[in-house]
Amino acid sequence: MRWLDAAEQASSVAMVRLLILAAIVSLACRMMLGRWPWDYLRTPLTRQQAVLNARKLLGVDANATRKDIVEAHRRRIAVVHPDRGGSGEQVHETNAARDLLLNQLPDKN
Repeated sequence: MRWLDAAEQASSVAMVRLLILAAIVSLACRMMLGRWPWDYLRTPLTRQQAVLNARKLLGVDANATRKDIVEAHRRRIAVVHPDRGGSGEQVHETNAARDLLLNQLPDKN
């Protein structure tokens, strides 16, 4: 095993200091603003992405009818309901997915 020369050792120390500084800044951002720094780099969901996520969550395709969406919602709620080991957050996500998909359907007026 060889020993690091002075330049390599200084470079290693500088890298460790930089990593420690980055960790401290990240934690400070999380504590003060409530979000990690990399969360600010993500683009918000567009409506189209939200619809795709809702379809995936409920397991329906793009041609799903109102009946298909409601049935898929009932099946998912039966699985994620808090009385069956799910969480309230999962129920809210499922309800939001149903509402979004139902609002996307054309009116039959």
